[in-house]
Amino acid sequence: MNRLFLLLFVLGWIVQPVRAQDKALAFEHIFDDTFRPEGIQNVNWMKDSQYYTTLKRVNGDIEIRKYDILTGDYEVLLSTSDLKVPDRDKPIIIQDYQFSADESKLLVKTDIEAIWRRSTRENYFIYNFETGKTQKLTQSEQKQQYAQLSPSGEKAAFVQDNNLYWVDLETGEETAITTDGSLNNIINGTTDWVYEEEFGIARAWYWSPDGRKIAFYRFDESDVKEFFMTEWKDLYPGLTRFKYPKAGEENSTVKIGVYDLEKDQTRWMDIGSVNDQYIPRINWTQDPEMLAIRRMNRLQNKQDLMLANVTTGQTEIIKTERSDAWIDVNDDLKFLENGREFVYTSEESGYNHIYLYDMEGEQIRQVTRGSWEVTNYLGFNEDTGRFYYVSTEESPLQRHLYSIKRDGTGKKKLTEGNGWNEIKMSPDYKYYIEIFSTPTLPPQYTLHEINGKQLRMLEDNAGLQQDLSEFQLPEKEFIKIPLQQATLNGYLLKPHDFDPSKKYPVLFYVYGGPGSQSVKKNYTSSHRSNWHRYLTAQGYIVASIDNRGTGGRGRAFEKQVYKKLGQYEVEDQIDAAEYLIREYDFIDEDRLGIWGWSYGGYMSSLVLARGSDLFDAAMAVAPVTSWRFYDTIYTERFMQTPQMNPEGYRRGSVLTYADQIEGDYLLVHGTGDDNVHFQNTVEMVNRMVEAGVSFETMYYPNRNHGIYGGNTREHLFNMLNDFILEHL
Repeated sequence: MNRLFLLLFVLGWIVQPVRAQDKALAFEHIFDDTFRPEGIQNVNWMKDSQYYTTLKRVNGDIEIRKYDILTGDYEVLLSTSDLKVPDRDKPIIIQDYQFSADESKLLVKTDIEAIWRRSTRENYFIYNFETGKTQKLTQSEQKQQYAQLSPSGEKAAFVQDNNLYWVDLETGEETAITTDGSLNNIINGTTDWVYEEEFGIARAWYWSPDGRKIAFYRFDESDVKEFFMTEWKDLYPGLTRFKYPKAGEENSTVKIGVYDLEKDQTRWMDIGSVNDQYIPRINWTQDPEMLAIRRMNRLQNKQDLMLANVTTGQTEIIKTERSDAWIDVNDDLKFLENGREFVYTSEESGYNHIYLYDMEGEQIRQVTRGSWEVTNYLGFNEDTGRFYYVSTEESPLQRHLYSIKRDGTGKKKLTEGNGWNEIKMSPDYKYYIEIFSTPTLPPQYTLHEINGKQLRMLEDNAGLQQDLSEFQLPEKEFIKIPLQQATLNGYLLKPHDFDPSKKYPVLFYVYGGPGSQSVKKNYTSSHRSNWHRYLTAQGYIVASIDNRGTGGRGRAFEKQVYKKLGQYEVEDQIDAAEYLIREYDFIDEDRLGIWGWSYGGYMSSLVLARGSDLFDAAMAVAPVTSWRFYDTIYTERFMQTPQMNPEGYRRGSVLTYADQIEGDYLLVHGTGDDNVHFQNTVEMVNRMVEAGVSFETMYYPNRNHGIYGGNTREHLFNMLNDFILEHL
């Protein structure tokens, strides 16, 4: 039998199973679902926290499923096929939803149309679980924005055409809260472009706790200069016009109003006489007559926390925070149910930590402390007196969940593993969903009791783990780079058949912007990370280094770059490359490249210009080339205004060094980029042409900062790949 088996094997009549190391990566794996993990979408905890709901696509239908926490059993609460209204031909696809407080009604969002990064417009429908009927939120034929049910569920409010409205769901009667909204002029209830992009808010109105009032923003952007982009699609191209305040230029004037539904009138809050300031957040306190307003100066290095009496409009400053650089904006300000205290996170100690204050603004205590960062404040259980948060205490490369008593004692680490955790906490702090991953382990969704005990595996991505084991995939090798100025975190991706006696070309990937982090112990399946995997299969090493200015390591490490963007970061990238060449004999010092997108494109351009004796090639996608072209809030936060810091702007501009670029340089941009304008690339091309610098360029008509749509991403990465194969 053994001889017969051997003979058949030699003749090829017995097919051996494919071994894991025999399955190679193909270019198409960058874009297909090969490495994409399964997830749990739109998790919403029910009010009793014994159930949660998610969206699930089933045979072309969208279902809202209600899961039992302990058993995992579910029932379908609602599906797209259940939603029917007269005079609508197409189905109401459930894309997002909100329960009323008593969970008797559901606000369904559908037909979502993107505007900018976070802003959308859509259609809304109300489903009544008691009657089984569906009604349109408003009879208007136009789409709305940011609809929300009132706390009682009897009313809803929304934005349409820059005005704010509320509607009585029983009678269908609509009332206009504002009437002066107009395009590129006055905005009510939503934000202007720069607040949306840099403060991360698009909905700019909020129900009071009792549902009797609505607090909202009003933007007057009439003095903001207009930017336009050409729309390349018709015989005669069109224009997209919008207000975009560039560094040093005029901003919108902001007001905060509180509308009383019963009185049908608006009271404006006293936020000071200075117009050139920011209101990054407003929050209702537990008292429906008291609104918290955060006010920042234009340089964003001073923040006042004010309490406003919404009946009189009078305000009082209860806390002021100052910084020698900038103050980060977050959503961690929470007013406790006891009505006497609030929680605040700050870097005042040098690292971001949790603080407890009374309502007069007096600090009760600093709750967490240490040379590590609280990255996500999750809440405070007033029944047990414990705070919950995610931090970098284990390592800046990891995230773990902790709890701690209100007096700062009894700290407990609730998650394990050498990797990255995301947490979805139940409203009553009895359960949480943990999403854990490592660079080689796709996300695992598990349900836990608040003490950390695992109750159920919700999604283990076992199928993806099996698929990954069949490929020749690189593993991230995390490294420390001890430079004179700082020790930096980095990683290397090596070919699966790596031979330390050989020489390998190295492509550096960089982002490097303030507060960002590229070196993490988590699983990624983006086009970028998939392409990096593919490059290792072509015999390249991919490296990434987090320079000074990046996040997760405290204020001193991050804020060294203040007023000096593009200086220390570039120095670190060049010094790190020189260190790796000295440390590792397998790096081919004659074949070094670097690439990045957005801030990373800015970095890769500067590195090639200032380190062309070391780097041979660079690719810059959608780069900032001069901070004069970028917006006020982001740029001035780190650089002050151009009028105050002209030398910093000059030294931080790629245009300043355009004539020093040597080697192979590829410049890519979308002409419809509302964020980093195509103007950046146009001016860079002008400077290089004037200096006689050779380069390659590619523009994508009408594509935005993400450069996607149709076959765009495949085309882009195919071009990047070809450039590297040819020039590195």
